Amino acid sequence: MTTTALLESSSSGSRAAREGSYARLSVMNFLNEVAERYPSAISFASGRPADGFFELDAWLGGIPRLIEHLAVRDGRDADAVARQIAQYGRTNGFINDLVAAQLASDEGIHADAGRIIVTAGCQEALSLCISALCTERQDVVLSRNPTYIGVTGAATLAGIDQVVVPGGISECAAAVAQTVEMLKRHGKRPRALYLTPSFDNPTGATMSAEERIAVLDVCYEHRIVVLEDNPYGMFGFEKAAPPNMAELDRRGVVIYLGTYSKSLCPSVRVGCLVVPQTLFGDEDASRELVEGLGMRKSFATVNTSQLNQALVGGVLLAEGRSLKRMVEPVRKHYWRNRDLLLKCLGEAFSDDCGVRWNRPDGGFFLSVQMPFAFGQAEVERCASEFGVIPMPMSYFALDSTQNASVRMAFSNVSDEQIIHGVDRFSRFVHGRLARRPVGA
Repeated sequence: MTTTALLESSSSGSRAAREGSYARLSVMNFLNEVAERYPSAISFASGRPADGFFELDAWLGGIPRLIEHLAVRDGRDADAVARQIAQYGRTNGFINDLVAAQLASDEGIHADAGRIIVTAGCQEALSLCISALCTERQDVVLSRNPTYIGVTGAATLAGIDQVVVPGGISECAAAVAQTVEMLKRHGKRPRALYLTPSFDNPTGATMSAEERIAVLDVCYEHRIVVLEDNPYGMFGFEKAAPPNMAELDRRGVVIYLGTYSKSLCPSVRVGCLVVPQTLFGDEDASRELVEGLGMRKSFATVNTSQLNQALVGGVLLAEGRSLKRMVEPVRKHYWRNRDLLLKCLGEAFSDDCGVRWNRPDGGFFLSVQMPFAFGQAEVERCASEFGVIPMPMSYFALDSTQNASVRMAFSNVSDEQIIHGVDRFSRFVHGRLARRPVGA
C-alpha cells in the first residue's frame, strides 16, 4: 500500500485503521501459542539476548556499592539511602548521573543528568515521547516500513496515526521530505520520526553517517523530532556503527532512547530517554518537554523501580561507568552466531531458488527475501511439520510490501540450533517450491 493510500484509509479515529493495528499487535500472541504447541521447534522468531551471559548474583551483589555511592554523593546515612530505595522515588530517576556517564563513555552522547528520564524500559520512553509530541488530531508519527512493533503499539494505544516512510534506509532523508509534502496536502502534521539507525529491528540494516546527517537536516527544516532507538548499538561486528544521531545532532532534533534490556538482561526493565539541550534551538522548549514527559510518567508509572535502578547503578559503578568490557564477550557471541547463520544459509540455498538475505553489520537480526508469501499459515506448517519457527516480516509491516520476507534472530540460539534450524527451514522452502505451479 502506498503512503497516500495508507493515509486515506487511516484517518484519525478510523475504526478500520485501529483494527488493523491491533491485528498486527496480536500476532505476537499467535507466535507465543505456536511456540507453546511445538516446544521442540527451533525458533528464529524471538529477538532475546543470549541468556548464557546473565550474572544475576554479581549484579545483585553490586547494590550495596550503589547505596554507598549515593550516601557519599548526597551526604546521607547509608541505612537511610537503603530504606529510600525500597520506597517510592523520584519520577525521573535517581541514577541519572551514572546513566549520563555511561552514555558519554560508550555512545559519545554528552547529556546533563537533568535532561535524562530513567524509564521502565525503552517501551515506556517511546510511549511517553509519542504522546507528548503528538497532541493534536492532525499529528502523526513517521516510521520506516517494516518497523519495530513497539512503536506501532505505542501509537495505536495513544490513538495516533502512524505513517510509512517508503523506501530503503539509504534513501530515508529524501523519502521523509516527500512524505512531509504529501502529509501537508492531507492536513496532517508529522511530529516524530522513529528510527533504529544502527542494526535495525527487524531488518538488521544500518544507516550511513551521511544519511543520518541528511535525515537530521530534513527533520530540522520541518520541526520533526527524531526518536533514535539504540538497543543494539554496542553490538557491532567487523566495524562499529556510525556515530549515533544524538551525537551528530547540533540543533536539538534528536531524543535518544536507550535500554539496559540488551546489555544486561530484559527483566531489569530499565531504559532512558535523553532530551536535547535545546529543542530546535529553543532551550526553554527543551526544559518544558522534560517537565511534560516527567508529568506524564508520574501519571503512568509513578517512578521506575528503585530496586532495578539500584541493580543497574551498581553494575555501572563496578564497570567504571562503561559497559564495553562487560558486553565484549556477548558481542563476539552474536558475531559468531551471525557468521554461522550466514554460512548455513549459503549452503542450504546455494541453488538459484530465489531466496536472498542481507549481511547485517551487527545486532540480533537478518532479513530473508522469499520467493513466495510467508505468513501465519507458513509459520504453522514450518513449526508443525519441520520443527522450525521463522518470523514473518509482515508482522512488522504497515502494508503488504513485506509479505514475502522473514526475520531471523540469531542472538539466543546455539550452534546446533542454527545448523539444524536452517536445514529444516531449507527443507520447507524447497518442498514448497517443488509444489508451486509453473508460472506461479
